[in-house]
Amino acid sequence: MAKPRYSRIPARKSSSSTLVLTMLIMFTFVILILLALRILSIPSSSGGNSPKANDLSSIVHNTMHRNDADEGRAEQWVEVISWEPRAFVYHNFLTREECDYLISLAKPHMQKSTVVDNETGKSKDSRVRTSSGTFLARGRDKIVRNIEKKIADFSFLPVENGEGLQVLHYEVGQKYEPHFDYFLDDFNTKNGGQRMATVLMYLSDVEEGGETVFPAAKGNISSVPWWNELSDCGKKGLSVKPKMGDALLFWSMKPDGTLDPSSLHGGCPVIKGNKWSATKWIHVNEYKV
Repeated sequence: MAKPRYSRIPARKSSSSTLVLTMLIMFTFVILILLALRILSIPSSSGGNSPKANDLSSIVHNTMHRNDADEGRAEQWVEVISWEPRAFVYHNFLTREECDYLISLAKPHMQKSTVVDNETGKSKDSRVRTSSGTFLARGRDKIVRNIEKKIADFSFLPVENGEGLQVLHYEVGQKYEPHFDYFLDDFNTKNGGQRMATVLMYLSDVEEGGETVFPAAKGNISSVPWWNELSDCGKKGLSVKPKMGDALLFWSMKPDGTLDPSSLHGGCPVIKGNKWSATKWIHVNEYKV
């Protein structure tokens, strides 16, 4: 009777399996070290707690690097306050000295503010705008150039695309009715194309009123931290309170290049105090001055 044959090769563990197990252990060890050092983080799986695009109750707070050479300078940070329209507040964008300097340049030349005539492109008086103001030529001196460079860095748009700074002064009762910064005619877009973004800098504090209001903004407008400090006008939409040194950047055009009707905005009447501001309108192309 024939005997069954058996393999003479002894059973042994695969060396490749041992290598894979060793690599997995080492990889896990490295991940634990990165987590401990906070170099790597695990994203939250809870979708309900993450901020939504239009949820103004969860405002993004990013701390900027402070300039240690500028003693006494307040902390700087940027808040995303809206996605419709796209709007951002850069706190302490200007120093007190820069604010005072722009006011001192403008004061001797202030005139009643006007609006642009869509048919002729020229300025005209209007009851919708009751402030006084003046323009500062782009690049007129070193301080203005430095401010314009900061605006370009903030907006990621070239200095050459911006108009000259317009300094505005609002006294008690003065306002600017809601309007668009973009144009609806061909005449005003010949130089530089359409206005695509605006940077509004507050040069003074305002005791009461004077907010910049976006009545067509989308989102939970009453969730902003300063809601209880707003005037009745300010509560008619998403509003930003004037604070010396702060800068408001908002976009009149959407990322796809179409006009954004939610960028409708106005200046609420000043109830108590004075309001000084400086506006920079930025175009799609180079604006020739």
